[in-house]
This record gives sequence, C-alpha cells and structure tokens, in this order.
Amino acid sequence: MAPGESSPIYDDLMRLRPEGMSPNAWATKAGVSRTVWADMRRHGNPSRRTLEKLLAAAGSSLAEFEALRIGGVSAVEPVAAGLAERTPFQWRGPQLPPLPLVVSAMAGEWGSRGSMIELTELRPGEAVDRLPRPLSLANDASAYAITIVGDSMWPRFRPGRRVAVSPKAPVSIGDDVIVKLARMDESAGRVPVLVKELVRRSAEGLELRQFNPDLTFRLPAEQVGSIEKVVGELI
Repeated sequence: MAPGESSPIYDDLMRLRPEGMSPNAWATKAGVSRTVWADMRRHGNPSRRTLEKLLAAAGSSLAEFEALRIGGVSAVEPVAAGLAERTPFQWRGPQLPPLPLVVSAMAGEWGSRGSMIELTELRPGEAVDRLPRPLSLANDASAYAITIVGDSMWPRFRPGRRVAVSPKAPVSIGDDVIVKLARMDESAGRVPVLVKELVRRSAEGLELRQFNPDLTFRLPAEQVGSIEKVVGELI
C-alpha cells in the first residue's frame, strides 16, 4: 500500500468519526491499541469487538455502520440549534447486489510434505450464500467472499471469518492476497489457492508470508496463476 493510502473499511469508518476528534484520539477513547489501529488502517481487517468499541465511542452501532457501507449516506440539512447534537443519517439509493460466498476447503500443504504451508481449495462455481456487499466493492462485479478455513493467518484472520476478495483492486506489498496456483482441476472446478501476505513481487515470482506458523517462502512465477486482493473482513 502506497504512503497515505488506507483500507476501504478504515475510510468508511472515518465517515462516522466523532466531530472534532482526530482518528488517534478516537481510537484512544475507544480503548483500541495503537498497534490494532495501525493494522486496521493498513490491512482493513478489524475484529468485530474492535468495530463495536470504535462505533460505541462514536455513538453508533454495527447495524448503522453496515447500512452506511451497503447503501451509502447523504448529508441532510442542519436541524435547528439545540434540537440535536448530531445530524441524523438518511439512507438512499438501491441496495447493492450481494457478494457470492464461494465454497472454500482445506487442501493440505503446498510444496514438499511437512512444509506446514497451508493450502486452500476454492470452488468458484459453488456459492453457498449471498452476503451484503460493502460500498467499496460497488463497482467490482467480479468480487466475491470466502470463509477462512485454516489458522495459518491467525491472528490476522480467525478461522470461520468471512473475507471479501477483489480481483480488480490493485495489489501492493503488505496486502493480504489470494494467490491462485497455475495448476487446477478444471473438470471439477476446483482451484488451489494460497491465502497469505504479499512480501515481495518480482519476475521470478512471489514471496509470501503466513503467520501460524510464521513462515516466509517463495512461489516461483510458473506456479502463479493470478493474485487477488483480500480487501477486508466482512461483519
């Protein structure tokens, strides 16, 4: 991520930031640590508890935040002085089409036996659910969601959590990514993928990292099918 950029969920949260309060002051008031705040700003993967604390400190809620992300908000005319401290939200626009939740399953290990590098299998033709689409993905018809099925990215992503993936979003060093491997069983519609952090990218291939166990490894260019950005965890 380039200097000055932030995750989509962070940008959406800023729309609910308490008036006259800096982002860091808001985090401090909510009891969110500097490390967690910085990680959310960069990677866009806050836990539900973190969001609840931030929104409570802003006088809002998860329901209001998700409605804002799905439908957008518009400014309204100021109310008469003394009648209200905050301008109420007004919802507008049609609901966005849902995100397909693609089937994901454990697929063993990548590389040699005992590598401990977790491999996941996606089945793009099988959507088991439809989830609310974040406003940040309104213009990405190819976006989809998956369920994190392993613990190799813990504590960044907890097993069972659902994340949104955007094939159109630009990928930068430090992003969480879905790397689709060049080999796949086309007849079965099964795609082996690596859910990792992008450490380095070159003509020779990719350098990726998982967190549990903490391993950094190289994926040769000939094994890279495509690379897609994990844009954040879905509430």
